[in-house]
Amino acid sequence: MNRLPEIDPNKLNPEQRAIYDRLMRERGHMRGPFAVWLRNAELCDNTLKLQELFASRVKLERRLLELMILVAARLSTAQYAWFIHEPHALRFGISAEIVQAIRERRTPDFTRDDERLVYDMTLELNTARTLSEASYRRGMAMFGEETMVELVSAIGFYSMVAMTLNAFAVSVPDGKKPLE
Repeated sequence: MNRLPEIDPNKLNPEQRAIYDRLMRERGHMRGPFAVWLRNAELCDNTLKLQELFASRVKLERRLLELMILVAARLSTAQYAWFIHEPHALRFGISAEIVQAIRERRTPDFTRDDERLVYDMTLELNTARTLSEASYRRGMAMFGEETMVELVSAIGFYSMVAMTLNAFAVSVPDGKKPLE
């Protein structure tokens, strides 16, 4: 059950209405963290820009971004994030076995070093709030400076997404809970 009421388009100020109309045109719905963030038009606009940046204009491969989102969603039990991103992860090449292991809170058997590293870094940053020297060096060696900055920033952003979803009890359509 959502803690905030559904957005009433007739009660939006002009800035909110412009963002609402854009999201309805592009996505066909006003759900998830953007339905929360729309209460502050500037915040919503900027988080939307950041989400779009991570989704399409970074060097970090989308497969790895989706893996990171699933790990972050599972760590936070962010139902809505998992619901949205599980199909994307599968479509972008994360194996069903890896997805299932993450869902069950088991360490997956990775065959790809980049997936193992993204998994490890996402866990470490979400639990320790920093990277050990060894993890930092592994990340820099594999991804380089620019992609490392993107990855660490994306991990932070999707932690914010999970916190928003959980704090405001954003529910999955149909009320289902894909995570236990």
